Amino acid sequence: MDLQQSKIALAKLILDIDSQELIDKILRVVQQDSPDFWDSLSEAEKEEIALGIKQLDQGKGVPLQKVLKDIS
Repeated sequence: MDLQQSKIALAKLILDIDSQELIDKILRVVQQDSPDFWDSLSEAEKEEIALGIKQLDQGKGVPLQKVLKDIS
């Protein structure tokens, strides 16, 4: 069975599950196996994000509509 067929078979099995507890367990397994995007960022990118969060916490955010207007 190739990858695509395996995914389809798995999806069919999941759709037939009636247990919320089992669905939650499957979600935890899948989420644990998925890489966290944060780990793929450079230190400079992480610092920029931290700075942006700090500025937002200080009320220095810019409304989305203003940003969109400025870039168009």
